[in-house]
Amino acid sequence: MRTEEVLAAIATGLWYWDNATGSVTLDAEAARLFGLPAESAALTAGAMRSHFHPVDWNEISGIVGLAVAEDTLAEARLRIVDDGGRVLRTVRSRCKPTVKTLPDGSRDFEMVGTVQEVSEPRPGTAVEGTSITGDWRRSREAFLLDAGRALAEARSTNEVLRVAASLSMPGFSPDGLAVFSVSGDRLRIIGHHGHDAGDVGPFEDMQLNTDYPAAEAVRTGRAVYLPTPEAYESRYPTTWQYVQRFDRHSWAFVPLVVAGRTLGTWMAAFKHRVAFSPDERSVLTTVARMLAQALARAGVAETERELSLGLQRSMMPTIGPAIPGMTVAARYVPTGGGLQVGGDWYDMIPLPGGTARACGPEAGSGPSAAAGAAGAAGTSRFALVIGDVQGHDVRAAGLMGQLRIALRAYASEGHRPDAVLSRASRFLAGLQLYPGRDGGVIGGAEGHLGAAAGGGGGPAGSDPGDSGPGGSGELTDAMRDEEEYAASGPRFATCLYLEIDTEAGTLDIARAGHPDPVILAVDGTAVIRQTAGGLPLGIETDSDYPTTRLDLEPGETLMLCTDGLIETGGHDLATGWDRLRPVMEEHGGGSLEKLADALIGAVHGPTSHYTTGPLADRREDDIALLLLARDRTPARAARPKARRTALTVAQAEPERISGARRQLRQLLHDWTDADQVDAAELMVSEMLTNVLVHTDNDALLVAEARGEPGGRQLRVEVADTSDELPHRRRPGELASSGRGLLLMEMLAHAWGVDPRGDGKSIWFELYEGGDTDS
Repeated sequence: MRTEEVLAAIATGLWYWDNATGSVTLDAEAARLFGLPAESAALTAGAMRSHFHPVDWNEISGIVGLAVAEDTLAEARLRIVDDGGRVLRTVRSRCKPTVKTLPDGSRDFEMVGTVQEVSEPRPGTAVEGTSITGDWRRSREAFLLDAGRALAEARSTNEVLRVAASLSMPGFSPDGLAVFSVSGDRLRIIGHHGHDAGDVGPFEDMQLNTDYPAAEAVRTGRAVYLPTPEAYESRYPTTWQYVQRFDRHSWAFVPLVVAGRTLGTWMAAFKHRVAFSPDERSVLTTVARMLAQALARAGVAETERELSLGLQRSMMPTIGPAIPGMTVAARYVPTGGGLQVGGDWYDMIPLPGGTARACGPEAGSGPSAAAGAAGAAGTSRFALVIGDVQGHDVRAAGLMGQLRIALRAYASEGHRPDAVLSRASRFLAGLQLYPGRDGGVIGGAEGHLGAAAGGGGGPAGSDPGDSGPGGSGELTDAMRDEEEYAASGPRFATCLYLEIDTEAGTLDIARAGHPDPVILAVDGTAVIRQTAGGLPLGIETDSDYPTTRLDLEPGETLMLCTDGLIETGGHDLATGWDRLRPVMEEHGGGSLEKLADALIGAVHGPTSHYTTGPLADRREDDIALLLLARDRTPARAARPKARRTALTVAQAEPERISGARRQLRQLLHDWTDADQVDAAELMVSEMLTNVLVHTDNDALLVAEARGEPGGRQLRVEVADTSDELPHRRRPGELASSGRGLLLMEMLAHAWGVDPRGDGKSIWFELYEGGDTDS
């Protein structure tokens, strides 16, 4: 009996499908089962498709694709329909796809298969011996929907692994799971379920060339199905000795592939036998794809979080050492789209030219030693900076970081507040010169932002904030392209820079389009202190920033903030200040930290929900807040009376050097140590002579003796407008010059060179009764 007769006798049809030509050949029994006359037939793929239920056709396409990829059998249950869409019968088809090479070099597949009619179960019954039933399919679809939803909501690798461990597959749930990750040429476990901690030891870290199914799945990109322990032992005898003690009977190792890149392998182990039918393989493959995509998304999210934390650590505002006689509190609340860093910042900078506490020969000598002495010295001059770069994105944060460093550098050079802001504005404008353009900042920012220059007018002198050209919209990666970068517009920044003299309590303030400071008086009244101001930084390359001097009396508090504190919650400048004033007056006079919390709470706390302003559609903004309070009772003893003298020695009047020596001796007429007086006189003579000989500038001498007799301190400064620093030399025995710094190193208790905005200052100190040799 021929094969065709045997197949017809058991109601089994035979068919052949050539995917390259799109032709299908049926024998007589297959044609009958597919709803055609019972005779051999040749059809096109489209004609053949019309006899299948549309849902089943979509499913078999996926099953065939999976079988081609894994080089396995394809099995599916199909509903045959007539021309009106009525179901005639249900058939089961099994086929083996074979990949072939076409004459043009391309690759396609052909399939040879069988088809049989099956009986659909009645409602409430199940078919013995197969899991391919309508009920199972519906359960599978529901499971995949639930699994996809849960994996899509996972935000970290640990969450993804927890979801994977909780998956309960319909009809064949695994009791052991493991996820392997590829790292270079190694494979390691990043999560597992159903195993004790010590069980995974042999598999935690292995080479990719290991004879292990998870490694093979990564190497080949194909799943490995092991339906029986015998199959595992025969294929992987090396690793079977480590696996057999787990008492499992079936295993599936499915590669985790995203965008053509294999991330690792997902292992599912079963205590019962699993045949790994095409439907079961389809479920496992679908879960593996969703798992791979979830792991990839989690990896990207974790990388972004790590970047955010790195930005925070490097860019988050900080408060430095304590300011003598004053208290500082600060707050920073970013809204940067989850990055937790934005364009607002504050800073505290110790300034050069303060009172040195110790410097001796052991600190070295020459200009570098002088700088070290100044760095190690205590200081009574500090700068506070607060600013806001336009926007809330990564670019704003990057510009903020660069601008913050530049401001620190200019301040450390000794420039006055107006010069610091002028240089910072030039620096920011220079950062934004577009490639291929002729100098200057593009975009006409001056015309749009000219109103921001002004003097007061409210709690903020105009801060254009996020309404300037370019807005605050998110920038794409293509921003590096010149045209898109130009379309985004240049960024600018508002800034307030103040210099504090802690002993006198004076504040020298320069402002660049930033909100004015607020003073909380001793009697609890909060008032806005109007200060002169200039354009925001980065608009012009040459801007002027006038300086305003304020006195901070003992017990008073100064508040500096960015416009986010005032305008967040739909407020404008006026209503925002009306909201903050009662908070300051209610909590003033107490803890500065509690006042800072109260101000932030007024904007982001429960009360903010019923104190919204007239601009309800305004976006939230970053907030930076600085509070500075001068102590009511100074932490140190009251400043003693001091003697002070000052004079200028011009280039054309070198004879005034002798007059300076006489004035210094008169200042120290009752100094207990005559040798120290002689030493001071000699050093002053050397300092003034060096200015006249080595520069073309005049010299300004300031000498001050402070303290009670027997324990006084003398400080002498000689300043000039030259940027050239003195150099320590080793003069020979017959040399007539070059000994000035050597003398200071030998005779002074402390000395140093401080850069200033308009030159430098060289200084020394003598302590009455102290040993100059120490």
